[in-house]
Amino acid sequence: MKKQNTEKQNNQISRRELIGAAATVAAFTIVPRHVLGGAGVQAPSDTLNIAGIGVGGQGAGDIRNVSSENIVALCDVDQNHAAQTLNAFPKATKYKDFRVMLEKENKNIDAVVVATPDHIHAPAVIRAMKMGKHVYVEKPMAHTIFEAREMTRIAAETGVVTQMGNQGHAGEGLRLSYEYIHSGALGTIKEVHAWTDRAGTAERLWWPQGINRPKGSAPVPQGLDWDLWLGPARWRPYAKFPNSRGEPVSYCPFNWRGWWDFGCGAIGDMAVHNADPAFFCLDLGAPTAVEAETSELFEETLPIWNIIRFEFPAKGDRPAIKMTWYDGSKLPPTPPEMEGRRMGGNGIMFVGDKGKMVGGSHAGAPRLIPESRNQEVGQPPRLLERSPGHQREWIQACKDNKPENALAGFAYSGPFTEALLVGNLAVRLQKRVEWDSENMRSPNCPEADNYITQFYRRGWEI
Repeated sequence: MKKQNTEKQNNQISRRELIGAAATVAAFTIVPRHVLGGAGVQAPSDTLNIAGIGVGGQGAGDIRNVSSENIVALCDVDQNHAAQTLNAFPKATKYKDFRVMLEKENKNIDAVVVATPDHIHAPAVIRAMKMGKHVYVEKPMAHTIFEAREMTRIAAETGVVTQMGNQGHAGEGLRLSYEYIHSGALGTIKEVHAWTDRAGTAERLWWPQGINRPKGSAPVPQGLDWDLWLGPARWRPYAKFPNSRGEPVSYCPFNWRGWWDFGCGAIGDMAVHNADPAFFCLDLGAPTAVEAETSELFEETLPIWNIIRFEFPAKGDRPAIKMTWYDGSKLPPTPPEMEGRRMGGNGIMFVGDKGKMVGGSHAGAPRLIPESRNQEVGQPPRLLERSPGHQREWIQACKDNKPENALAGFAYSGPFTEALLVGNLAVRLQKRVEWDSENMRSPNCPEADNYITQFYRRGWEI
């Protein structure tokens, strides 16, 4: 994301002028794909050939959002759940196993959209990147700290364009947050709070956690390849277990997120959205220590709620920062500046020595508090360029072969994901975890090594 120097703006050529000049030149330099030698070579003006891995649920929306391009292949282990998307693209070749699809379609695809459960992200994304394919992957980018580190490394090594699906990173709210903070509206910030209502309650279901593995098994639904759904995870029988209302559900298509073998819990689902303004605006980087307060622990699922406290060191001119994450409907204390208004189920709050700012879900709609501060401060100066949209900027970056233009690419999203997942180490270990990011280890908790990476079944290694 380009951060403008406001003192030099008047002496610079505007972005619109640059785009216009580039378009004039491009009109005389466009080369068709077939002249360049096949699908693997991307001309700037060409339509991308895209394959989808995991195209039901969130994946269905992701494929719709890139359907301006050529959807050539679709893969899903649950053909019934993904039926609407599979039927919407009759010309796309259909698969159940992404490994087979990537091998057979290698010469036909330029880019891959991955929207599977978390434990499949790295095996699919790394395989695609090593084949030279651009990648868009849903959040969280990775299931483990090691996967995030490896995915970031391979993206840089291969030079492909990447993007994580934290859609608010392209939004106006993230940019306004940055502009309020960097224009001095909050003063010096030393404290941040971010939260979500997930994993859910009986009143508002999301997914169950804080439970034990169910006993026995249940029939696998028709159209679901259970072994492929498990992928790299240790085999277990398909089974039913109760949700927050006591209703029987199974791991898929949606209730996998609270299981350590498959998901990263609410911090993986929503901190990637709601804490994004803190990581971006304050350049937080890696924490030096993390502690967690939780509800009752279970061996295979995350607790029903967590309060996770991150410590980030001083960097440049800014002081050390403490960020607290709340999930399971836990909330920070409501500041008096809210003037009786509710905090909302998802959001972020910055606490500075000159004021406070509250934003909504997905980095949305930041407001200074109390409300009168918005009139006093006014609109902050524009310091950042605006995005054409999260998927659109990824598509254009692919066509231009410019990884840096996908603003939630792995160079940003990898370290961001790593930092959040250190929080889950504190949840699992129930102790203060000191973190050595450079060496990817905890000096005081050698047992953390058991969770920094994970087991992979044969044939699914990264």
